[in-house]
Amino acid sequence: MPFVPAIKIKSGKILWLAGTTAIPVYHHHPHRREDVLKYLTNDLEAQTRLAMEGIKKTLEAAGATFKDVVHVFVLRARPRMGDIGKASAVINSYFAPYNHKPTSTNVAVLELGEPEQLIEIQMFAVVD
Repeated sequence: MPFVPAIKIKSGKILWLAGTTAIPVYHHHPHRREDVLKYLTNDLEAQTRLAMEGIKKTLEAAGATFKDVVHVFVLRARPRMGDIGKASAVINSYFAPYNHKPTSTNVAVLELGEPEQLIEIQMFAVVD
């Protein structure tokens, strides 16, 4: 199948990762426009890669890797034809070294937290 319909969990603890964007996990709140414009370029692949790098750091801090991820939830704003493939290719490249495919949900929305934001990614992992 082109997607994973289910993953059976036999043991471990659930790690819920917050929705992550291209803006670094640790940043100013409220957001500063210069930070938003620096990280939220009008490039879906670049935003996806920055979000995945933030997720990688969060997983590592929790003692996990992408192999531990059981579900990926992707929100894409203002989707254009072919966007899902571009974002999926970047996301899948982080799972490829582990030969692992988690379950996933992809949702297209009109707008996310910032006008320039094109993607937000949330994950769930199971760690021992």
